[in-house]
Amino acid sequence: MGRVAFLLLLAAGVRPAAAQVQRPLNADQPTDTARVQLQVPLDSLVAEPLEAGPDSAHLVWLQTPPELKDLVADRVNCFETDVPHVFNGTVMSFVNYFTVRNRAYTQRILERQNLYFPLFEKYLAKYNLPQDLKYLAVVESALLPTARSRVGAVGLWQFMGPTAGDLRLVRNEFIDERMNPEKSTEAACKFLRDLYRQFGDWELVLAAYNWGSGNVQRAIKRNGTRNFWALYPSLPKETRNYVPTFTALLYTMQYANEHNLHSDELNYLYPERTDTVMISGRSLDLRKFSAQFGLDSGAMARYNPEIRKTYLPASIRNYALTVPHCVSVELAALDRNTLLDFCQVTLPPPAPITPVAPALDGADSTRTLVAAADKPVADKPKFRRVRHTVRRGESVASVAERYDVTPAQVRRWNELPRSKQTLTPKQQLVVFLPVETPETAPVVAAAPKPRIPAKLPLPTEKTTVAAVAPTETADADAPAEAKAEPAAKTVAARPARPVREVAAAAEPAEPAAPAPADDDSLPATYIVRRGDYLTKIARERGLLVAQIVAWNKLTSETVVPGQKLVFTAPTETEPGTLTTVATTTPAAKTRRASAPAVAPQAELPKTHLVQPGDTLYNISRRYQGVTVDQLRRLNHLKSDEVKPGQKLVIVQS
Repeated sequence: MGRVAFLLLLAAGVRPAAAQVQRPLNADQPTDTARVQLQVPLDSLVAEPLEAGPDSAHLVWLQTPPELKDLVADRVNCFETDVPHVFNGTVMSFVNYFTVRNRAYTQRILERQNLYFPLFEKYLAKYNLPQDLKYLAVVESALLPTARSRVGAVGLWQFMGPTAGDLRLVRNEFIDERMNPEKSTEAACKFLRDLYRQFGDWELVLAAYNWGSGNVQRAIKRNGTRNFWALYPSLPKETRNYVPTFTALLYTMQYANEHNLHSDELNYLYPERTDTVMISGRSLDLRKFSAQFGLDSGAMARYNPEIRKTYLPASIRNYALTVPHCVSVELAALDRNTLLDFCQVTLPPPAPITPVAPALDGADSTRTLVAAADKPVADKPKFRRVRHTVRRGESVASVAERYDVTPAQVRRWNELPRSKQTLTPKQQLVVFLPVETPETAPVVAAAPKPRIPAKLPLPTEKTTVAAVAPTETADADAPAEAKAEPAAKTVAARPARPVREVAAAAEPAEPAAPAPADDDSLPATYIVRRGDYLTKIARERGLLVAQIVAWNKLTSETVVPGQKLVFTAPTETEPGTLTTVATTTPAAKTRRASAPAVAPQAELPKTHLVQPGDTLYNISRRYQGVTVDQLRRLNHLKSDEVKPGQKLVIVQS
């Protein structure tokens, strides 16, 4: 009762001025001028306009209690800002929409509010613009930097291509700076400043931002007035609703607490500390870069929404890649050139050109062509059709990642709309996977691909193998060959881990201890569970899919529940394995020598087989005492470029 009495008292005594509260629009105007949309797109009001609903602003005005209308009008009238805040039936209909009928849409905006509003306020203050213009990005894109309209407008501020070109925003196959929050915000501030210099009225500025300055100028000249509400009937429908929507969102977000829009269940986003890495003159695979620092595959896309692909080309120049601050320590510990060389894009070799028999005068080449046509075409890819049943929580992106295809292919094969990201449980999808030819299967088993390290080691992560000092006494029954020449001991590298450097001990050591057991954080075997697939299993264990396929001699990448997988490499020595020399004495008692003896250093291998991603610099770091100049001189190299499979001399024989 006390709240009702307060509202009645407020309606009777604190009524706003009549000049600031406009009545509903006249009934003789077109019937669709102030209709309210019952539905909006998922994340934007303007990106994809939908058909108008059956309710009109006049009907909403009549159905709204007078106390609520007076309360909202009083709050709108008290806004201290230069942007438009006229209250009428159209504004009230949108206020009712954002606070009552579609609260979930408003709450999604409130989740992203703290992430982008500080950035908007910084640039609005820089160009001396009203701070409340930050709500314009809410109307345009609902604070989504990758929002795209059906007419081609992109980004937080929904710039069209020609406008972005005038504002010097870069747009090419790989980069679209309209989706860069900082650069697009500064461009929007410049654009709004120029529009205000042209019109001198913020309502006309907002109309020109949506419809175009030339169209608004012609409407002013045709109607002979510069008042937005006088031009209202001659504006297109989207522009008519643009200013009322802006005012309604301005009110809704400032009075969100009064309408109980905030909740503890919302996932509020906040700015993070970031750093930049300059990329110039070399390609960069963003997925390799993310995996190097333990980030998920989509992390770099979230920090750099303007990048349109999963990699940057070698033609990129002076691009500032944004990275999270949490990787700064590891980024500083790694050599920059080595890291960027490791993360370069590895492209497959070009397909061989099929030779064509020349047509010679006086020669009949029909038989040759017919015989060639009868032969099966080996280069033609073959695909098999796989049916996938959608599980709860799966999306188009997760299904594409499971089968190692792109989301665009999944949508095209199943005729899914581009806006649909989530899938219905038990929905049937079709995926086409390449079929391996029988000729290629034995080759993979006989000659497995060389290992590519999944992550570069830090300089502090070095495997130290202590050399064993020679003993004074030996077993009398041991053969002479064993006394003269110590047996060789092979140190096998762990799967999917780069080769570590081997350092010798500085003082005499005790007799050789048994080799430490493998790291039990990675089991040697694994039983496939329901819902597992090779990509997921390999990612969780830091392995490559090709490694699991080769080690288990699989004919395809499909696994079934209950299947047993092995995570250890074959026993034979692989390229790049280091060997160290140790002394073995069967059941002999040893004692430390009285005089300090110098421990022999581990012998260096004479040659090194170049692996993908190797450079002369990181090869020299693997072997103690070896420099880049020494490698270049021993192998008669004129440059620092090496190729996978090339054999380099490490020690001169």
